[in-house]
Amino acid sequence: MQSATDHSAGAPAAPLLSLRAITKAYGAVEALKGVDIDVHVGEVLAICGDNGAGKSSLIRIISGAQEPTGGTVALRGEPTRLRSPQDALQRGVATIYQDLALAPRLSIAQNVFLGSELTRSVPGLRFARLLDKRRMAEEARGYLQRLAIDISDMSIPVESLSSGQRQAVAIGRALRWNAELIIMDEPTAALGVKETAQVLDLVRRLRVEGRTVILISHNMADVVSVATRVVILKNGRKVAETSTENLDADTLAHMVMTGRRP
Repeated sequence: MQSATDHSAGAPAAPLLSLRAITKAYGAVEALKGVDIDVHVGEVLAICGDNGAGKSSLIRIISGAQEPTGGTVALRGEPTRLRSPQDALQRGVATIYQDLALAPRLSIAQNVFLGSELTRSVPGLRFARLLDKRRMAEEARGYLQRLAIDISDMSIPVESLSSGQRQAVAIGRALRWNAELIIMDEPTAALGVKETAQVLDLVRRLRVEGRTVILISHNMADVVSVATRVVILKNGRKVAETSTENLDADTLAHMVMTGRRP
């Protein structure tokens, strides 16, 4: 993975993702009003704000689900248009929504490779192809092991897994697509203490791997636990941006409410 600083040139490298003067209007309603954000390689950037702050609109733009009304998006220093989630995925941007978009009755391996299944040729049949279930199982197991999730049987249906394990399957699918930037939307919502800790550890492991994470969360304790930097939105505008170093959950909650440090 590219480092955040180009030491050979002696100058900072371009952000992995750069948003400039982003606006989004739904008729007469302005959801985003000139938002500037840089996301650097290998960081965990949390985006916080109350309901209606503009977080969902911003994520839809980054994920390719919607295009901005105004402003520019750049990936790796190059201006770009993300026309769909599939377009974003092919450019290395994966989004894991709160519902995870998993097929509960399909196996772990099938979910990891959903939409990108591996096939093998059939001896004696020139044009016939079959699903390569063995290879998919082996590779799916490898993705989960990279996340410290040890499940030997990749044929287990996802509906039988814990919430934390399901998050790992969704992340495994993002790794399968070799996503550089992984957006996680409220990944710990409605989870218990044990499963929340497991999901936060998954975020840390992604950073150790050199992946870049955008984290959307209402849980301030989770944010200060895993994020390296926080951007706060309020009424469609970016009102604050800070490192999480020496930042506690109460101070962050105050900033979300007021837009400034106490």
